[in-house]
Amino acid sequence: MPVDNKRVRGPEESQSPLLFLSPSTGPTEPRSRSGARANADVRSVFARCGLVSQAKGSAYLEAGNTKIMCSVFGPRETDRKDETDMKSGRLVCDFRLAPFSSQKRGAWIQGSEERDVSVALLESLQPGVCLHRYPRSQIEVHVMVLENDGSVLAHAVTCASMALADAGIEMYDLVLGCTMRQDGESCLVDPDFLEETGSWRSGYEENQGRVSLALLPNLNQISGLQADGEMREDALTAAVSTCMDGCHKLYPVVQQAILRAVKKNAPPAEK
Repeated sequence: MPVDNKRVRGPEESQSPLLFLSPSTGPTEPRSRSGARANADVRSVFARCGLVSQAKGSAYLEAGNTKIMCSVFGPRETDRKDETDMKSGRLVCDFRLAPFSSQKRGAWIQGSEERDVSVALLESLQPGVCLHRYPRSQIEVHVMVLENDGSVLAHAVTCASMALADAGIEMYDLVLGCTMRQDGESCLVDPDFLEETGSWRSGYEENQGRVSLALLPNLNQISGLQADGEMREDALTAAVSTCMDGCHKLYPVVQQAILRAVKKNAPPAEK
């Protein structure tokens, strides 16, 4: 039987690395509402543009332990020849979770959950892109989640928007995302994986849910909204307002990352 030399051959048996962590560095219990991070604070964000040389534009974003990479290709001639209206371009979004991105090991093949997020990502980004400037063309956005620690849809929207800007795609405005988790009368902006999945619930049975919002900050227009769970009307309205505030807090970080990439790629000034 031939041996695949390109494949890393692991041991037949293995143990979880969590067994060898000291108690101080091991997994902690879900934090309570009186934890170190305030309810309205977003996690620390690190953002960079232009890291994938093969792509027209790219971006990398970290929010806490959530790590996302996005690459943009195009505009290129569309593959679909049966489209009757070719006066505007076409945006294609592909969202995938790396097999090592979370405790639940997945595969490189796109699953149903990833396809749903791809559709939500497309709906959030499309209002911000000037597709009429690219007739008979296709712009491809590929998002890869390297580590999933919550709020992946919101941060995927932000990372993809940065990559589109880095690719020089004409846009009406940047598109930023934010997620909020509601639990009874308490809420948390930009929840991590444990908070997002409800592991920190304190016994509430009503008014629980999650809201993910995409915003064009300069135009102050919402381009995408996804809500899960059961929430009162007043709680949902407050959640939308809170997510909009979270997007505005994120805007200076994204703006500086794009500006840094523009200055880096700008030709030297003539003497």
